[in-house]
Amino acid sequence: MDESRPTQPARTQPVQLLHTAAALREEPRGTGVRAVVMTMGALHEGHATLIRAARRRVGPRGQVVVTVFVNPLQFGAGEDLDRYPRTLDADTELAAAAGADVVFAPSADEVYPGGEPQIRVAAGPMGTLLEGASRPGHFDGVLTVVAKLLHLTAPDLAFFGQKDAQQLAVITRMAADLNFPVEIIGVPTVREEDGLALSSRNRYLSVPERRTALALSAALFAARDRLAAEEALRARAASTGHAAQDRAAALAALGEDRAAADAHAVAYAAAGPPHGPSVARAAAQAVLDDAARLEPPLTLDYLALVDPSDFTEIPDSYEGEAILAVAAKVGTTRLIDNIRLVFGAGRSGPAPAHQDGTSTDAAPSDAPAASHSTTPQGPLGANR
Repeated sequence: MDESRPTQPARTQPVQLLHTAAALREEPRGTGVRAVVMTMGALHEGHATLIRAARRRVGPRGQVVVTVFVNPLQFGAGEDLDRYPRTLDADTELAAAAGADVVFAPSADEVYPGGEPQIRVAAGPMGTLLEGASRPGHFDGVLTVVAKLLHLTAPDLAFFGQKDAQQLAVITRMAADLNFPVEIIGVPTVREEDGLALSSRNRYLSVPERRTALALSAALFAARDRLAAEEALRARAASTGHAAQDRAAALAALGEDRAAADAHAVAYAAAGPPHGPSVARAAAQAVLDDAARLEPPLTLDYLALVDPSDFTEIPDSYEGEAILAVAAKVGTTRLIDNIRLVFGAGRSGPAPAHQDGTSTDAAPSDAPAASHSTTPQGPLGANR
């Protein structure tokens, strides 16, 4: 059985497609809680995973609202607002099949009745890093529309994909700092069989561009695997102690070069300070450097290993959970991805997934970050 697609609680009514806040207010909420999944449309399996997670959480008595709104505030000059796909009929069908009760698809005039708002939510220092540096003002636009959609939908729970890790982080912080009475739930990234993170922008890739784009996930997995090997050596070193260095010398004297190399690696891990972050960065960078020489090439925007709490770079002495994030262009398409790593003796690989399943990109944006639920915290995610 595919655990990512569990049986959904049956709905007694067909999905409702609503376009105004007034109509949404008139929609009965039922006797349970309301969950919202915010999207910019062009829904795919990643969004469906978020909707199914919301459906499981609220149960048959609750209500799942999926918003579909292409937010102009989060697109910068020269970005793809005009060509961003609008597929409302298909989106409504997918949302219904995944367990949604309501699809709320407001117009720009409904969300911004006076035109672009003069008062906006500022993302603060975290919003100027990585995605914020590459796309100035992007997160201010994200937070402003998220705040408005939270007011319009009035949910108890909000589900976001971890693929947009930084977005999820700034939304979570906004909800906490501004006391939104909403529980935020991060859902792990959904990937295609070849490892590429699901995104509405994948449809822009040609076949050769898609082959190059696989370097993003390959770089993240290389870092994860290299870190696992590093931690395994460190664990062996801890169990072997100083005898590892003596064993290396003895094996070398016997001409057992291969065994000696292994023993030297263990001795190296035993003698040196923690250096997992630098090892992870180097492994990922090597894959991206190779991809830059492909045809078509991958053009790297950033590779960053950051603290999930504020998205600042971590030092080599860091222990605990971190996010390895990457952004790059292939052709004219800009893609992002990330993976969670845990640094510390005997610990490696991605952090445990939240109980609600697998993630994706979320809704009005491109980038998220907490792999847990927090209360009270905030909403939205962008499945792009």
